[in-house]
Amino acid sequence: MKIGFGVPVSGSWATPGNMLRVATRAEELGYHEVWTFQRLLYPVGHPMGPGYRSVHDPTVTMAYLAGVTTRIRLGVAVLNMPFASPALLAKQLATLQTVSGGRLDVGLGLGWVEEEFAASGVPLERRGKRGEEYVRVLRKLWTEDPIEFEGEFYTVPPVHQDPKPPSVPPILMGGAAPAALRRAGRLADGWISSSRMDLSRIHEQIDVVKEAAAEAGRDAGALRFICRGVTRPGADSGAPLAGSYEKIRQDVAALAEQGVTEVFHDLNFNPEIGSVDADPAASMRLAEEALAELRPAD
Repeated sequence: MKIGFGVPVSGSWATPGNMLRVATRAEELGYHEVWTFQRLLYPVGHPMGPGYRSVHDPTVTMAYLAGVTTRIRLGVAVLNMPFASPALLAKQLATLQTVSGGRLDVGLGLGWVEEEFAASGVPLERRGKRGEEYVRVLRKLWTEDPIEFEGEFYTVPPVHQDPKPPSVPPILMGGAAPAALRRAGRLADGWISSSRMDLSRIHEQIDVVKEAAAEAGRDAGALRFICRGVTRPGADSGAPLAGSYEKIRQDVAALAEQGVTEVFHDLNFNPEIGSVDADPAASMRLAEEALAELRPAD
């Protein structure tokens, strides 16, 4: 089991100094990866929760952290594909893969907030098929020269896009619907769970991804299964990854038994931390403690 940590990207604690401190401390303690996420817009009056109200751009955040770290991997869970053209995202991520020395993991999703689609000028309908085509274009832009593509949703005339990344970033896919899970099995290098996943039953989603991979002739055993852990130290809700640090470590072990290969502890979705109203100093005290207590075993 590989252990990661979510950097401060949401709410009052998400300052450049705190991002730097969490990322560099995680690297010192041997964490495998630090993670970001995307929220483009927050609709007025929407009930999705305080962790989504004020969120920094993940690509810019990862670029910043690439310059202050040397070893730890940099992940995003997830970028929503419809909100940027594949050519633009391919260029940005290729550069980020270059400046980070090949440490990038690209989580991709489809999006679900209607207002984000409206503001991006793309339809909500058929986003699954659009996403499949998008992944094909990304990989072509990273590996082929020249590239030409004519699809249902995207067209790329004969062009060059250089420089290529030093290595193709792993593509991980999110989503909890059966179609999304099967898509991850067919196309991606792994799957990432959402912040709202019932972690006591995550094996059910993993099984669907593995079955789809096997049906597509792929090696299901080579796929990564990454759990975004909504971690709440000290909370006595009884939920997975909440409570004492010993209980949280036991919960991580239980996730491994369900087939999870990586967990990252994300305090951004703890309402006492990821809110614009939270005390950033108190949030960082808890983050420092959690980083030390939940660090990977030697």
